[in-house]
Amino acid sequence: MAEGSSSDCLGEIVKMFRTYEDYLDSQIRPIDLFYLEDRNMARQLLVLGSLGNSFKNEEFETMKAAEASTSRLASKSQQKKLASAGKELKDNFLRALAEREEANRSGKMASIIFISGKNSLGQEISGYIDYSHRLKTEDFEPYFSGKKRLMPRPTDLSYYNWVGEPKCNDSLNYEVLTENINGMLFRNKKDRKILDVDPEASPGHSYVQISVQSDLYVQVVIYDHIF
Repeated sequence: MAEGSSSDCLGEIVKMFRTYEDYLDSQIRPIDLFYLEDRNMARQLLVLGSLGNSFKNEEFETMKAAEASTSRLASKSQQKKLASAGKELKDNFLRALAEREEANRSGKMASIIFISGKNSLGQEISGYIDYSHRLKTEDFEPYFSGKKRLMPRPTDLSYYNWVGEPKCNDSLNYEVLTENINGMLFRNKKDRKILDVDPEASPGHSYVQISVQSDLYVQVVIYDHIF
């Protein structure tokens, strides 16, 4: 029943048990209860050292408090990294982006966003955006704050301006496949799964297609790829 007295050992114990009493109960053997016939007495003897060496309540509670503090700090740190944290999001599209921000930053998800909208000159622009790529290479705080509007760029997966030449580019997460007779495809570089953006076809295995109604754009479609 003896436990090491190192802080590393205590740290592991604190993670395993919710309360000090739970920890003490884990040290009590069936034979101890057979002779003592009282769990509280067995706990007291553990604390006194009569049944073996155990960490004291003060040590356990101190480490538990430290663990809780570390967890809170980690949570606050994660929130600071999210550009959407604390923002008042009034549009469906911005809320959809916020819901996917953490997953796309952490690599759990690789979303592609199709946007069709008009620029400041009234020209219709459309294209596909690798959301995770843009999050890693651009500050999204102005978008979530409403200071800027997310639009496709010539450097995105695809870009089409009605008065210019269409463009397409590979991104951090996707390869653009243009040889498909039915239209453009995107292949994820991580698991090689292919996304078909043909509205008449299924998007493909492990992809989910969601249309988003937005006051900011003519059309928005999000393709979520979950690993």
